[in-house]
Amino acid sequence: MQNKRIKNGLKATIFSLIVAFLIIIFICIVSIKLGKEKFLLATDLIDVITIDEVKDEEKIAPVLQQISQEEQENNSAILTNCPSYGENYASLKIESIGVELPIYYGKTLDLLKRGIGHDNDSYFPGEGGSVILMGHNFGRFLANLPKVKVGDQIEVTTNYGEFHYTVYDAQVVNENDVGKVPIQEEEERLMIYTCWPINNIGYATERYVVYAK
Repeated sequence: MQNKRIKNGLKATIFSLIVAFLIIIFICIVSIKLGKEKFLLATDLIDVITIDEVKDEEKIAPVLQQISQEEQENNSAILTNCPSYGENYASLKIESIGVELPIYYGKTLDLLKRGIGHDNDSYFPGEGGSVILMGHNFGRFLANLPKVKVGDQIEVTTNYGEFHYTVYDAQVVNENDVGKVPIQEEEERLMIYTCWPINNIGYATERYVVYAK
């Protein structure tokens, strides 16, 4: 009788394990079928580019106060007021990969669901320093960023002027290697990055960065 009970218990345990295994397989299949973007957005297990959720409006890059005659001729207007945190103040266009997306001032996950984020610790286009933009690596966002080639043109249209940049480099960098995405004021450089690898699901520790001047 005791042996029979043990056998029944083992059978029940094995059956439970098999059911659990089949459920896990089913969830994985459904996740793939739903598509990467919908699955990530539905579960909030998004490819995290940044986890900075602090809306610190004091971290604002300097306002353009002076501009050379040559810069005035190249730009249609001058930045006189900083955008508010979370404001859609510009658009990004990379014609070579068919990207045209709104740019929001800030880098929270909520903003990155809407379009391209602008690192609020970096400079604005036209200020002569580092302009750092970021976006998700799926769907209508920056999935094709690795297809950008040296010499491709990038256009940033703001509410105070248009700025054109030429790509000169691209690299895969570790998320902690801040030296690869430096904030400096010696020259204007546009840096756009997304999570790497492109088909990654969940948190990624590497970034694909495109550099332009």
